[in-house]
Amino acid sequence: MQQVNCLGSKSNSVFSQTYIMKTIKFYITLLLFLGLWSVQAQVKNIEGIDFPEKLSISGAELGLNGGGLREKLGFLDLYVGALYLPQKSRDADKIILGDTPMAIRIVIASGLVTRDRFIEALEEGFDNTSVGKYSPKDIQSFKEFLSDAFEPNDEILLTYRPEKGTILSKNGQVRGSFTGLPFKQALFAIWLGDKPAQNSLKRQMLGL
Repeated sequence: MQQVNCLGSKSNSVFSQTYIMKTIKFYITLLLFLGLWSVQAQVKNIEGIDFPEKLSISGAELGLNGGGLREKLGFLDLYVGALYLPQKSRDADKIILGDTPMAIRIVIASGLVTRDRFIEALEEGFDNTSVGKYSPKDIQSFKEFLSDAFEPNDEILLTYRPEKGTILSKNGQVRGSFTGLPFKQALFAIWLGDKPAQNSLKRQMLGL
């Protein structure tokens, strides 16, 4: 009888350890799944490029308003651009004129987008804007801030803070800044104005 009890106790112990190990594995798998889901939920894929749902700019939290592809001739992918705002909005004029934190994130999608072509597109965009104000000195500053070559997946970030002006960053490195609300208005009108860089991109940035 003593031996039988001993064997029974050992069997129960093995069963208990197996159960515990399976339970631990289950919860580890569940936690990993939830963690992966959380990361995926915080990122939106736009035309094959991941954009965070939130951006924190000097303490201001901005949400992804919308984004899309800038293309040429209907089949050449140039870059993917997205607009970030404190609150979602579809009012282009309100966004352009607004003196609140906001940002445009651009990710280069093609080797066709050289530094020179990007600057030329900006100059053309400024020429097409009917709001805000910019100067030849601002264009020259863009050329100096973006003096190095462009590569696919390079990131250009244009952020506006009322107390700091517009800050230009490339691949996470601040390159320079531009003062004043009028410049920001002219800059954002390149993508959101009456003559935008591309109508479909404007609609996508506005979430339409």
